[in-house]
Amino acid sequence: MIYFHTKDLAVGYDGRALIHDINIQVERGEILTLIGPNGSGKSTILKSITRQLAKICGQVYIGRQEIGAWRARELAKQVAVVLTDRIHPELMTCEEVVAMGRYPYTNALGRLTARDRAAVAEAMERVHALDLARRDFATLSDGQRQRIMLARAICQEPEVLILDEPTAYLDIRHKIELLDILREMAHEKGITVIMSLHEIDLATKISDRLLCVKGDTIEAFGPPEDILAEGVIDRLYGIEHGSYDLLFGSVELAAPQGEPQVFVVGGGGLGIGCYRALQKRQIPFAAGILFDNDVDCPVARALSGHVITAPAFEPMGEEHFQQAAALLARCGCVVDAGTPIGAFNRMNGRLLALAEERRIPVRRGWKALESEPGGVARQTA
Repeated sequence: MIYFHTKDLAVGYDGRALIHDINIQVERGEILTLIGPNGSGKSTILKSITRQLAKICGQVYIGRQEIGAWRARELAKQVAVVLTDRIHPELMTCEEVVAMGRYPYTNALGRLTARDRAAVAEAMERVHALDLARRDFATLSDGQRQRIMLARAICQEPEVLILDEPTAYLDIRHKIELLDILREMAHEKGITVIMSLHEIDLATKISDRLLCVKGDTIEAFGPPEDILAEGVIDRLYGIEHGSYDLLFGSVELAAPQGEPQVFVVGGGGLGIGCYRALQKRQIPFAAGILFDNDVDCPVARALSGHVITAPAFEPMGEEHFQQAAALLARCGCVVDAGTPIGAFNRMNGRLLALAEERRIPVRRGWKALESEPGGVARQTA
């Protein structure tokens, strides 16, 4: 059942629409993540759906009610917000900052009840911040502040939680913990989470739906597995030098240009370190023979235009050996990544034997490349 949705929403500044035709539909307990380049308007959308910025036109609904109809205190019971804007509370402890999330539930004097204090403690415990309770908020690191602001939002007990780049300033441990918390809140408590993230790999792993923001319209909206095909991220972010791999969630820098100087015999993931070590030295290389489904393949293809592949689940054929042998003959050095040779990839064993027969220098593994800077370049010169 759709719980949060927008209809023909347009957002912008000074009466001028920057992004229009925003139509989002999110069910209760789902996580929607906005992705897109810097300046694309992700924060503008989030501020507009929380009434911090006046929308240009269109409607935003929570349940059956348009947010413009909510009174401020009632809206605060429905929606909690963690934006990137810094707050500067004077002489307040972290516990007091978190307790600000109980404002919609307190009386005219703002007095906390035992139930309110229990909610504050529970929220701080959930973000692993109980040890910060008595600390002056102004003395915290950026990452600690982010956790306290999340605790304040949790303490608010919202139906919808909206966050702008919540993983900013967090180390990898706390990124994972924060996303685990959000997933738990969505699944176990039915809270709808709407956020923006720069980490595309994290966005695809945690989100039920993605909103791709670029230009003056929405590029795509839907489940990650439906909208993220090969090349989508490159187009969304305008990546021209290098590539982004959706399977691994990794960025590969631009491939070295020119004729291959090194042939890498890899497979089973053992060639990846070799490919990247050669890329760092801007040494063009060839790779093979790899099975189509080998974990080496995406990285090899991103960093080289000379990759010999064979169909998966069947032995490599003579034609694959001949193609690879022709490339190997053009190279001044061979790198053996250390992939075990078996019945299906025995042609790679023949390639290594061919290199020895032709007295082409053979290096063993990517560590040989790392330990002797320039060594391969000297061999291939």
